[in-house]
Amino acid sequence: MNRIISRNKNDEDISLDNTLRPSDFDEFIGQPKIVNNLKIYIEAAKKRQDVLDHIIFTGLPGLGKTTLSYLVTRELGSNIKTVTGPSIERPADLAGILTNLKKGDVLFIDEIHRIPSIVEEYLYSAMEDFVLNIMIDQGPHARSVQLNLARFTLIGATTREGLLTEAFRSRFGIFEKLGLYPKDDLVKIVRRSAKLLDVKGADEAFELIARRSRGTPRVANRVLKRIRDLAQVKANNIITLQIAQEGLDMLGIDNQGLDETDRKILNTVISYNGAPVGLKTIAVSVGEEEDTIEEVYEPYLIQCSFLEKTPRGRKATAQAYEHLHKPCPANNPQPEQKRIF
Repeated sequence: MNRIISRNKNDEDISLDNTLRPSDFDEFIGQPKIVNNLKIYIEAAKKRQDVLDHIIFTGLPGLGKTTLSYLVTRELGSNIKTVTGPSIERPADLAGILTNLKKGDVLFIDEIHRIPSIVEEYLYSAMEDFVLNIMIDQGPHARSVQLNLARFTLIGATTREGLLTEAFRSRFGIFEKLGLYPKDDLVKIVRRSAKLLDVKGADEAFELIARRSRGTPRVANRVLKRIRDLAQVKANNIITLQIAQEGLDMLGIDNQGLDETDRKILNTVISYNGAPVGLKTIAVSVGEEEDTIEEVYEPYLIQCSFLEKTPRGRKATAQAYEHLHKPCPANNPQPEQKRIF
């Protein structure tokens, strides 16, 4: 299996994926509708002795898009080549990848919305007709060379579906959007991960970790590993409720699952006394990239009714003021409190 090439995942994330990733669909917890759909599509493709249609997985980071791509490949009995959108800089890079694929192989492109437009256009014929038209030379000596490709399945993962062009999007036959996980599913994930990490724990401790994991398995697993470290040092490798609470406090995760950056974002918006605040201003204030704020932090804050996006900028809601113990301006929006889990 090919190694993952990614500009956004650090070594810890890759280690977590390799250690805790389920090995088949039966071990995958959550997203039952998507899993059932994929099983049907795969079984039908096998019965036709055909390749599976191209797939696009969308959703917030850490919900299982990469994991599902590997499970699809395993069910197909194929090989997978994994790259990220930004790593394919030129058509020649794409040609090198596609010409090495065999019939039925899977090409998984993470952050597929970040593929350069010129590379995307070369993918059109590759996805539809399984040919690649490469231009050789320039000017009057320019000529096109057509390369025949093995029939393959492209799986794309994106956190920004809206950035995909309609021409590109229409070439995918299967669309699946992953949602946040309910608390019960996260408890099962934490319990399974704890077993794999060879650490014991109380049910109420696992429930506390799940409740503060933003509905995201990757967050739950990352928090669990850090609390495991604490348990090994202070509690004979047993995660008690007290150890779980101490570990969450150590990580700066509050009772709503907000971390230090979440609170910095809300405090920045609140500091403008109810006036809308632009994304660029927030990014400079908290020291994060605009894309990171928009893709990682904002969706959860909005779904928890702490932040509101308006045409003029971001505004903190009454719930955000209350959570941070700040006086709320009289003209501040007060949407109905939402419960995610």
